[in-house]
Amino acid sequence: MLNNTDTVECQISDAALDELGGVKGTESMARQAQFLSLRDAVEGIASEIFDKGPCVKGQVVRIFTKHIQKSPPPLAEPIAADPDTENAASLRVIAETRPASAAQ
Repeated sequence: MLNNTDTVECQISDAALDELGGVKGTESMARQAQFLSLRDAVEGIASEIFDKGPCVKGQVVRIFTKHIQKSPPPLAEPIAADPDTENAASLRVIAETRPASAAQ
């Protein structure tokens, strides 16, 4: 990463890379490909960390799992509506939008 003309070294832990990729236990031979596929996200996280902290020449930005945003838990299944109530509401809307001359 660059800060003006200075290079800022960045590191990401294997666990953080797996968390970002949504996988676990990536083999070491696959790490480079994994990093390359997630590079934009990694650089974005590194930039956020760098921007939050003090700017010190020669610092290393380190990304750990705590820096990876967790996806929110899945929403609960919607409660099934009573089919008769649903149809009644639909019929009410149709009746209310139909012109009075057509209702006769």
